Amino acid sequence: MTTETYEIVAIKYGEFTSRRRYESFIGADDHDAPHPIDYYVWLIRNANRTILVDCGFDEAEASKRGRRIARTPAGALEMLGVGAAKVEQLIVSHLHYDHSGTMRDFPNARFHLQAAEMAYATGPSMCHNHLRYPFTADHVCEMVRNVYSGRVIFHDGDAEVAPGISVHKIGGHSRGLQCVRVMTGNGPVVLASDSSHFYENFEQGKVFPITVDVADVLNGYARLTSLAASPRHVVPGHDPLVLHRYPALNTQTQGIAHRLDVARLDR
Repeated sequence: MTTETYEIVAIKYGEFTSRRRYESFIGADDHDAPHPIDYYVWLIRNANRTILVDCGFDEAEASKRGRRIARTPAGALEMLGVGAAKVEQLIVSHLHYDHSGTMRDFPNARFHLQAAEMAYATGPSMCHNHLRYPFTADHVCEMVRNVYSGRVIFHDGDAEVAPGISVHKIGGHSRGLQCVRVMTGNGPVVLASDSSHFYENFEQGKVFPITVDVADVLNGYARLTSLAASPRHVVPGHDPLVLHRYPALNTQTQGIAHRLDVARLDR
């Protein structure tokens, strides 16, 4: 089977520093201790293709939800010399506001989404405020419009997006949540997205409170590690530690864009 290897770049575009541990873990110990969260998109690239995982949210959404963004995801890509128009494949891990909020900034992208996520975000579960809270109706409606314009590629479970890149349905946090497996020069790396917000989630079996199915979350932790070359090859979706564990692309991107160099962790 022909495959390719890729560079992966974690791009931080926002943060929420006023959170507490009870907002991150069900039954959290030390529940009122600070526990900030970072917001990322993930650039996957080689000489043949440029693929983005998730597209974050914009200033209006940040203001609405009390978050802070330093730049839009498209603006962050511009800093790296990657024009948003160059992105032709955009994997949307799920339709929560912080993963699907700037689709319009990527005019040439086709969107990869689990069919179960579209059904969930437009179905009867959205009658419950607790379940619809992480969604923004305008984002969901925009994805529906993308379906009608022929820009959405639906997946049902595991699927190859490009040689060496595949998506895998995990569920739990949202019905159609998918992680992304990327072949690198140091083996397959798994971008967990919200199937593990933090290292603590999958390493210690701690469940994030926004969850539709706890069993799927817990089973998902094992799936993440089985898809990766090792547990060190699993990268959580929101952990500030990501930028501490991996090096910046250069001095100008410190704290913004860091290369997921797994080999560095073995030093």
